[in-house]
Amino acid sequence: MTMAAVAVGSVVAGGLAYYFSRAATEKKRFEALDKKAQKLGQHEPVSLHPRIDEHTCICTSACIEVCPEKDVLGMVDGRPKLIRPSACIGHGECQAACPVNAITLVLGTEKRGVDLPRLGGDFQTNVPGLYIAGELGGMGLIHNAVNQGTQAVKAIAKTLTANSAGRSDESLLDLLVVGAGPAGIGAGLQAQSLGLRFAVVDQDSMGGALRSFPRQKIVMTAPCELPLYGKVQLRRTTKEALLELWEQVVQKTSIPIEEKVRVNDLKRGDDGIFTIETSTGTRRARRVLLAIGRRGAPRKLGVPGEDLPFVTYKLIEPEQYRGSRCAVFGGGDNAVETALILSREPGTTVTLVHRGEAFDRCKPENAAALDKAYSLKQLELRKRTVPTEIQPGVVVLKERRLERLAVDYIFVCIGGELPTAWLSKIGIEVTTLRGEAHPAMQS
Repeated sequence: MTMAAVAVGSVVAGGLAYYFSRAATEKKRFEALDKKAQKLGQHEPVSLHPRIDEHTCICTSACIEVCPEKDVLGMVDGRPKLIRPSACIGHGECQAACPVNAITLVLGTEKRGVDLPRLGGDFQTNVPGLYIAGELGGMGLIHNAVNQGTQAVKAIAKTLTANSAGRSDESLLDLLVVGAGPAGIGAGLQAQSLGLRFAVVDQDSMGGALRSFPRQKIVMTAPCELPLYGKVQLRRTTKEALLELWEQVVQKTSIPIEEKVRVNDLKRGDDGIFTIETSTGTRRARRVLLAIGRRGAPRKLGVPGEDLPFVTYKLIEPEQYRGSRCAVFGGGDNAVETALILSREPGTTVTLVHRGEAFDRCKPENAAALDKAYSLKQLELRKRTVPTEIQPGVVVLKERRLERLAVDYIFVCIGGELPTAWLSKIGIEVTTLRGEAHPAMQS
């Protein structure tokens, strides 16, 4: 054997040794993360997440490498696996990166079902001509909501082209978009780019639920393309920066957004035209797109005294609670983030009350921040604890026994109720998904 051959062999052997050593190290790390997630109760996905077909997967690791959240997927026993399911927030880049289409984006699990309006792949509900995009349709991330809004309007435009009746009536809209959050703004931009006769209305202000977030809250998104505006390069940003961006988009594109307009009712006539009753009058439209988010109303504790004025359901300006005694109820991201933000205000004492044992519905980074704040005695935690009554300046808690906790303010952060009654009133069916593919990913 020549010296050159020996040298090549040594390099190859060294490379293989390094590869297998690194693979073994990564395997141990992934297995440790998997065990930790199981121990902390963070093994259930809380939003849109990937399901891997093991029979199709060829184990390229591409899905692992592209995930913006990192260590959501990992190789365990040579196969990709969800090792930190609760860290997945539904970017969907793993699905796009898979070379053999072995990944499907699904909602819900056998343990945790997700209620969702019944949609087709074109975002149309069971009511012909009535569409849904964004968070109400199961898409929580901002860039996903924007993309759904634009895609829905493209689908709507095709149906309008096929049937141009009614265009001579200038009072008849081609499309009414309800909601001016990310999905509604994306839809409005797409409608304007296609020359549709449309309106975008919102019961509050442009920006949607974003405006109810605490000041300087970190918002997760990803780069996306806005019609008439261009590419937006964002991943982690703040509430204020994102609102400023939306204002720039609206100013540059001049899309019409009508604020403080509440939709009270809508009905589809025999001619397929919708009559929409709003707080500012009656509208008529050939198509309607709902981009209103999932929260019809905040979920309540259901205990006596909850209607007292010091009980609130959102935190916007934390400074006003400086130096006060605050109790926060909930176990998800909203509750944890609210407690952490309040705990940073000088002189403020915070007690986070959770009925469960583990904070398994919040992102791992929030859980880690909570553990750190608790270890530094920046806040108090009460697990396996529920409120039984609220009195002026006091909340009565129960774990093993009743306890009276003195408070100045109570924050209830236990999620929102899907506006099922209103959806049912206008004819939209709601279904429960348990690990089923998202309708928008089946088109």
